[in-house]
Amino acid sequence: MNASYFQFKQFGVSQDRCAMKVGTDGVLLGAWVHVDHNQSRILDIGSGTGVIALMLAQRCPKAEIDGVELDAEAFEQCVENFEQSPWDINLFNYHISFQEFASEIEDKYDLIVSNPPFFDHPDSPDNSRKLARDKSALPLDALISGAAELLSKEGRLALVLPATEEQYLKDLFQKHNFVLLRMTKVRGNDQSQVKRILIECQKAKSENTSYDTVIDELIIERQRHTYTEQYKALVREFYLKM
Repeated sequence: MNASYFQFKQFGVSQDRCAMKVGTDGVLLGAWVHVDHNQSRILDIGSGTGVIALMLAQRCPKAEIDGVELDAEAFEQCVENFEQSPWDINLFNYHISFQEFASEIEDKYDLIVSNPPFFDHPDSPDNSRKLARDKSALPLDALISGAAELLSKEGRLALVLPATEEQYLKDLFQKHNFVLLRMTKVRGNDQSQVKRILIECQKAKSENTSYDTVIDELIIERQRHTYTEQYKALVREFYLKM
């Protein structure tokens, strides 16, 4: 998935100017997150190439979808990808940090998605890919608190994160009054450890409201390049060869 251009069934993604290329994490989130016709406003935090926003545009062609991207090169390329897509009139990208965006915007969103940076690079490297993956640019706490301000009353937040962040994420949910609705634990194969978690949550309505949390697992491969039926069913509407 590291070529300069990646072709999906209904859209293409140029990525030669983006530090973070199209990858499994983003595609999983774009295909997995629950969508419905009531979600008219969607926000993609850290839009990168725009792949998640484009997947959601394919799934919700009438929704207005905004992206937020801090890196100038990625922002410009994302805009170009939006303009080349069948849904260009519904897609818009902001060149700003999410922290600034959350403090300035007055709009509310029915769905917020993010494949956020989650690695530590304390030596502040100048490598653009490392910078794009460095969580100091968007700490998870800032992402959750900003999303809490931007979500509509029934709005949902969906994330893909390393499995090691699960407990910290649950602590942040308690801090910012979120409840977990869905969690899918992702394994590369049936012998590997859980590597990623897909999360969907929303703000708690009241202390007396009860919520049913759905927790399941997704295994990507049975063996190298032999994908499970579960994975193929999830991404079939997007990948050319599925």
